[in-house]
Amino acid sequence: QVQLVESGGGLVQPGGSLRLSCAASGSIFSVYAMGWYRQAPGKQRELVAHITSGGTTNHADSVKGRFTISRDNAKNTVYLQMNSLKPEDTAVYYCNAEIVRREASAPYEYWGQGTQVTVSS
Repeated sequence: QVQLVESGGGLVQPGGSLRLSCAASGSIFSVYAMGWYRQAPGKQRELVAHITSGGTTNHADSVKGRFTISRDNAKNTVYLQMNSLKPEDTAVYYCNAEIVRREASAPYEYWGQGTQVTVSS
């Protein structure tokens, strides 16, 4: 069994910062790409940022220059540093990872349970 456990969400004022973490645990052979998505009330889930196992990153235009995704492969953990937060960043943030559980098997996509980020004064 594989679990993705997120932490770091909360309430922050506009212009503030938060750092989200997501740790993958369980029966894991290797972790491929990891990413962060978000879903605001009444809206579809959208990609925020993505990082490959080699460290290549991609950030949504709406967060470029403010958010930074990174990972620690030794800990199977992905991070999202969020600076200069805006009210429109308010959403539930979900961690996503492509994980291989056994050698030579196909990767499967796993999701975390979500963590609430609220940006409000």
